[in-house]
Amino acid sequence: MITRKSPFELERMRKAGEITRLILGRVAAAIKPGITTQELNELAETAAKEYGVTPAFKGYQGFPASVCTSVNDQVVHGIPGPRKLKSGDIIGLDFGVVYKGYYGDAAVTVGVGEIAPEHRRLLEVTREALWKGINAARAGNRLSAISRAIQEHVESNGFSVVRDFVGHGIGQAMHEEPQVPNYVSPLQRYNPVLKPGMTLAIEPMVNAGSYQVKVDPHDHWTVTTVDGSYSAHFEHTVLVTEGEPEVLTQIKACGREDGGVVQW
Repeated sequence: MITRKSPFELERMRKAGEITRLILGRVAAAIKPGITTQELNELAETAAKEYGVTPAFKGYQGFPASVCTSVNDQVVHGIPGPRKLKSGDIIGLDFGVVYKGYYGDAAVTVGVGEIAPEHRRLLEVTREALWKGINAARAGNRLSAISRAIQEHVESNGFSVVRDFVGHGIGQAMHEEPQVPNYVSPLQRYNPVLKPGMTLAIEPMVNAGSYQVKVDPHDHWTVTTVDGSYSAHFEHTVLVTEGEPEVLTQIKACGREDGGVVQW
């Protein structure tokens, strides 16, 4: 069942989104060559304590960390550890919080130092696809309008959309109905009309090569591209309104320690 949030619930979700974006922005701003993914996770956990919120991912179905850190060909659900980032890497950061029983969820992919032009373009197209999807999240549209907007932008730029993982509704649970695919399938039968008060986590995952992915058989979490191509992931928590979609996790560009800029 898809829930439409009350004004009371939306105030809590706005706060959850605000804190999510502030913490994730802080983590993204710390990206530089030599930092480890575990250090990024520790930074997020320290910030969550400062804001008095609970990291949404830690312990969720057994996930061992607070931030998903997915590097290069890792698509999503990368587990932080001793790996040091190096110039030329790209890293997806996926993070969420629970604030007074309500969830915020967002993701951004950033380059480490100087990255290859083709990888910079991958990030740009994925971020653009996210906003294409957000702009389609309007009352009266079908859910597939979001999926179509994302898929058309991604594929028209020569990249592929991951099919095995999708966006989702969000609220008092991190994953609520409906699922929000990033592509349109002829087999899709569930295609509800979007209505004001619906809250969605829209999150295109885009590969430079094939859309096919696999789950690491050892940690049972880390998803990688089958062909070894790089992958990018961007996400916002979005409210469907009577007019323009409201992005609950929106953040302005912020400076980074290495002089770069984070945008999403």
